[in-house]
Parts: sequence; structure tokens; C-alpha cells
Amino acid sequence: MAHEITFWLTTASIILVIYHHVGYPLLLKILVRKPLTSAEKGATTQTTPVRGYRSSANDIDLPTISVLMPAYNEEKWIADKIRNLAALDYPSNKVHVVLACDGCTDKTADIARQTAEEALCKHLNVTVIEYEHNAGKVAVINNTMPLIQGDIVALSDISALVSIDAFYIAAHHFSDANVGVLNSRYCLINAADGEQKYWDYQSTIQRNEAQLGSSLGAHGALYFIRRELFTPLAPDTINDDFVLPMQIVKKGFRADINETIQAVELEPTNAHQDFRRRLRIGAGNCQQLMRLLPLLNPLRGGIAFTFASGKGLRVLMPFFMVTALLGSALLAPSNNFFALAMTGQITIYLAVGLCRVAGYQPKGSIAKALQYLVTGHTANLIGTLRYITGLETGRWTRVSEDSKTSNKDKSL
Repeated sequence: MAHEITFWLTTASIILVIYHHVGYPLLLKILVRKPLTSAEKGATTQTTPVRGYRSSANDIDLPTISVLMPAYNEEKWIADKIRNLAALDYPSNKVHVVLACDGCTDKTADIARQTAEEALCKHLNVTVIEYEHNAGKVAVINNTMPLIQGDIVALSDISALVSIDAFYIAAHHFSDANVGVLNSRYCLINAADGEQKYWDYQSTIQRNEAQLGSSLGAHGALYFIRRELFTPLAPDTINDDFVLPMQIVKKGFRADINETIQAVELEPTNAHQDFRRRLRIGAGNCQQLMRLLPLLNPLRGGIAFTFASGKGLRVLMPFFMVTALLGSALLAPSNNFFALAMTGQITIYLAVGLCRVAGYQPKGSIAKALQYLVTGHTANLIGTLRYITGLETGRWTRVSEDSKTSNKDKSL
């Protein structure tokens, strides 16, 4: 009896590991090949409207856009960010930039004010809010959103530069009353090995998920929401850039993605910083699964399928991988398949572990992808356990250079 239970648990775990990483992406590709309904076409529209910095009578119909930028010690990037926003192709009288400094101890606020007075930026309406105490990103969003009046709110990391036609394309999407969230494409200038491939993979998944009903979550570099749909986040929310959009999706609105809107991350990360970031995301993945369980209701159709296959299985994946390894080891003496499975798993995990310890970066693309994948699931496992045991606080304060990316968690 015990042998039979071990067999089926191990087999199920192996199947689910393969499904999550290979089967699900392939199934998405197959499903999105079918003819799209008019509503689904709206979720994947890539037509880029052109304004070309030319003012016209049509500008009066464009929605107002407020840019909310929570910040903690961003003096290195804030000037470039404001100059970038000043160069966007959108009527300046319809843009309001709100920089919310969360107890900053550097010159972020002063540099922002000085940059806003430069000749090329003076047309931009910039408000700098300085909160005295560092309360965390979620508190900043909750406290600042009631002060924002724009029809659309763009939430954006300060170290991410935005493509010049981003706001105009976003306005085009929000002309559809069913759209509540719009996501952009996340790009990296200095990507760590395997990281860019991971984000390219995630972009493909997200694009296909959108065709099945709605993209899931967002990344903090840049995404848009209808202001009226904002619901204050729970104070201990970890992955705010996933939970906030999905609260809107839960209300029945659609989350679109347009890959011609690009957010380019300037701040590089090393392997150690990336691992710390993914620990936090792992904890957030567990939290968001628990708090967004209604999205698993089969009546939600495509959203339930993608949320279960993508986000739900991601939380459980490290546990399935451990079960697959232990079960294969127990079954290996009597079954050649499981002996082979055990050997393959141990080889991959040992190779990745040795590379991490030695600081060696593999050369081949497959090896890089495997290292990034295994490292990510390791972080996911630790992060999940940290959340379950109450060790993850949900704050994004910077306490050292090593944790400097903690306010830029991308939870896709």
C-alpha cells in the first residue's frame, strides 16, 4: 500500500512539474490559435496609434493620467526619470506626476524638484510628497492614491524609463470600458545570465494568457489602472504589483497587455540581489494565492485556468519537485524509469548548486535557463516557508546595498 501511494504521488508530481514548465506554455499556444472573439481581440491589440507630438482637437478627449512613483532613496535615477516623463508624447496638461518619497534619507526629493525646473521639464506638472517615516511601498500607495485625480493611474518604478508613446497607447486601450488594467513589456539593459530569457518567457506567457481572458498581475516597472477601480491594499501585502491588478480583475474587468509599451530597467542586479528579490516574490506568491482563491472558480473560465496553471502551480512547484526527487529515490531500486528520473534530478540540482557555490556562470543557453529556473524555485520554496512561518514582513525598506532592489519586485 505504501509503495502504491509513493508511486502515484511521485508520478503525479513529475507530471505536474513537466506540465507547469512545458505543457502549460504549449497548451496556451494551442488555445490561442483559435479565432478570437471581439472581446479577446481587444486584449491583444498591438495597433499603435500615432500622435507624433502634434496637438489636435482630439486631445481634449484623451483621459488624464497620473503617474504615481513610490520612492525610497532613488537619487541616482530620479532626474533621468523626470526627464523621460517630460519627453513622452502626450498633452502635458493631462499628465500629473506624483513622486511619493517614503522617508527618504538621501536627496531624491531635492533632485526631483530641481529637475522639474529645467527648461525641458517645466511644462510637466510634478508634485513631490515627502512622508516623514519609512512605512513601506504598500502604505505609500494606500496613502497617496486618495490624493490622485487622474482618470488613469500609471504606477512606475523610478529606475525604469518609459517608451515615448506609452501614454497615448494606454489611452487607446482604456477607451474600452471593460479594460481595468494595462501592462507593458519589461526590458532589461543589464540582465543577469538567464534573467532576460526568463522575462521573455514570462512576456510570451502573459500575452497568451491575455487572449484567454486576462493577463495575470503586472510588473512594477510600469502598469496602468483605472483610478476609480483602486481598492486599498492590505498593509502586509507583499506582491502589490500582482495583487492590485488582480483585485480589479476579480471585479470583472480585463487586464490587457501591449508590448509596444516598454519599460526599460536601468538598475542592474547581481545574482545575490536577484535571489533576495525572488525570496520575497516567493513569499508573495503564497500570499496572493491564499487571498485570491475566488479566481480559481471554474465559472471564471480562462482566468481560473491560467491562474491555477500559472500562479497556483508556481507556489506548489518546489514541493512537487521535492516529492518527485524523494519518491524517485524510494522507487529507483525496483523501477528503471524512476532510477533514471532520480539520476537526472540529482545531476541537475548538484550542478546548479556547485555553480552557485563556485560563482561559475554556465555558457550554454539551456544550462543558463536551468540554473535560473532551479535557483528561482529554491528561492520560491524558502520564500513560501518564510511566509507560512511569519518571517516575511511585506516591507520594502532598503537596509543595505544588497537589498537595494527590494522595492522593485516584479511578481509576474
